[in-house]
Amino acid sequence: MNNPITISANSAEQFGQQVVSWYHQQGRKHFPWQQDKTPYRVWISEIMLQQTQVATVIPYYQRFMASFPTITDLANADEDVVLHHWTGLGYYARARNLHKAAKIMVSDFKGLFPIEIEQVIALPGIGRSTAGAILSLSLKQHHPILDGNVKRVLARSYLVEGYNGLSKFDKALWQLSEQLTPAIETDSFNQAMMDLGATVCTRSKPTCPLCPVEQSCLAKAGEQQMNYPQKKPKKKIPEKKTIMVIPRILNERTNRVLMEKRPPTGIWGGLWCFHEIDELTEMDELLANLSLKAISSHTMTEFRHTFSHFHLDITPVLVDCEQLELTEINEPNQQKWYDLHQGLNVGLAASTQKLLTLLSD
Repeated sequence: MNNPITISANSAEQFGQQVVSWYHQQGRKHFPWQQDKTPYRVWISEIMLQQTQVATVIPYYQRFMASFPTITDLANADEDVVLHHWTGLGYYARARNLHKAAKIMVSDFKGLFPIEIEQVIALPGIGRSTAGAILSLSLKQHHPILDGNVKRVLARSYLVEGYNGLSKFDKALWQLSEQLTPAIETDSFNQAMMDLGATVCTRSKPTCPLCPVEQSCLAKAGEQQMNYPQKKPKKKIPEKKTIMVIPRILNERTNRVLMEKRPPTGIWGGLWCFHEIDELTEMDELLANLSLKAISSHTMTEFRHTFSHFHLDITPVLVDCEQLELTEINEPNQQKWYDLHQGLNVGLAASTQKLLTLLSD
């Protein structure tokens, strides 16, 4: 088990000064969320940057902020519109939590972002590190952070045994971050630590000569950079199968396919997807429940969608249908006809978006 690592005040101060100095010379300062910093703007960027590369995030961030410039704008938006702005970023619980948190801020904080870290951590989708990043980067408050990039820098610098997600590993790194984070220029230090992990102390090819703390890095001294952090023991990822039924109605004016809105929790929660069945024998019953009758069907090419914890092999079946009655289909708020020529301003699962693209070609 890792014993607490104690750093002298002088060593911590030197580490902080080297990192902050590097930031002023080499750090990244020109991203959209780094201009006109507010807790709201930084919050949106921090959530988007979880599990997602910076280059991917930038256009999403710009569109999101243009549509929802304030917390109140976000809180008042329809969930489908919020999820539509997130389509393609993945990990959609992030967007749902942003929406929920904005509503809480409107009801409990008069539409303002709270400035006490305990209040921020209590919001949906915000943990200790994200809360510390928001308040330090936007308001210069003194809070340590510990995202994946910072973990890598600290684990290598001080040879901390373990891997991400292991409680004793995270605890040891939090203790280090608390000791090292300076009270002055906390914002510069925290941004620098994230930048170092993202651009210098990278997972596979760290460029140690560019690192401001190379001389004191214990992993570099022993040429053990690739051994820290250690790799999490791999588990075999389960494989699952599903059939996605795509009912389509063709006429001279429209080319429409039917989708349903998923429940708010679980896989693709709150997103619009095609109906799923386990066996083709279930299709007639599904269509009957939707007041549809199959005219012809075509099995499209199977493809795999990988989640963090399982692979899903999807067999899409396109079914040309006729509508048996003109009344609304069951649960009209949870079903939509999507016109391939016009589209809908809703959140779409990645698999749905892929199939819509194929159908529109």
